[in-house]
Amino acid sequence: MSRRGNCHDNAVAESFFQLLKRERIKRKIYGTRQDARSDVFDYIEMFYNSKRRHGFNNQLSPVEFEKRYFQGLGSV
Repeated sequence: MSRRGNCHDNAVAESFFQLLKRERIKRKIYGTRQDARSDVFDYIEMFYNSKRRHGFNNQLSPVEFEKRYFQGLGSV
């Protein structure tokens, strides 16, 4: 929840959930809740964090950006 009177507090979460719905959930029909949970987990851990490029991170995945950052190769 955002702070009262500040509509931008929740922008990052809203952006993520918009991508999740557009790229994964609206393209599938799940038989069970467990199927949906498993698929969302796979999307986040196997694709979004490790492979999907992000504009804010100089077109690097979050995992690659963090790796470079801690190696001193990236800039923030």
